[in-house]
Amino acid sequence: MTAASISVFGVKISGEFAKGDQVADRIHAACGDAGVTLRDDDVVVVTHKIVSKAEGRVAKMPSGDWEARDALIAREGATFLRRNGSIAITKTKHGFVCASAGIDASNVEPGTVTLLPRDPDRSARSIRSRLNHLAEADVAVVICDTFGRAWRNGQTNVAIGVAGMLPTVNYRDTTDSFGTVLKVTNIAIADELAGAAEMVMGKADGVPVAVIRGAPIRRGRGSAKELIRPATEDLFL
Repeated sequence: MTAASISVFGVKISGEFAKGDQVADRIHAACGDAGVTLRDDDVVVVTHKIVSKAEGRVAKMPSGDWEARDALIAREGATFLRRNGSIAITKTKHGFVCASAGIDASNVEPGTVTLLPRDPDRSARSIRSRLNHLAEADVAVVICDTFGRAWRNGQTNVAIGVAGMLPTVNYRDTTDSFGTVLKVTNIAIADELAGAAEMVMGKADGVPVAVIRGAPIRRGRGSAKELIRPATEDLFL
């Protein structure tokens, strides 16, 4: 299943998000302001930051207070895997391996941080259900966050919540153009869509949402948990 081309639209949303805000309603209104009409099979990529704020996943943490950060990591139920000075690589209760349990001090008031949503898949399903009702369209939703990667410099967006699509496209047992049977090719399309969305989002531009059109997704009840490699297969831990 391939696509000749895809389109990615950034959706700017004015104003901060606060606990109790309806994320889907604000996304739908912002799409209207931007002239973007949601269609069947569009993928709406949402930065976790606005979801966390709307769900009240904000905590106090003085800047540079590593002891307070470690206490917050422990409170979030994360496991410390590696440490190097102030850098802490952790495994969250969701199963994500990332820096500092996803605690993020960017784009929030000084002295506060956002935490990852308690259940990003459930958050994605809730946003999708409401968006589909408002837009009268069958869209998929990906909630993203910025992670580092083993053996690679730099960070990129990855999917931490998925709804309305399968997070991977499995090509195992199919053949390539030379007739070779593929044995291990399983494309993390939800991560690829999250990375594509980051190109139009930016970190300080007030664009927390992207709409991707024409992506070769496969519909289904997917979960970001499917993207987590089992510990028994993880050669990096």
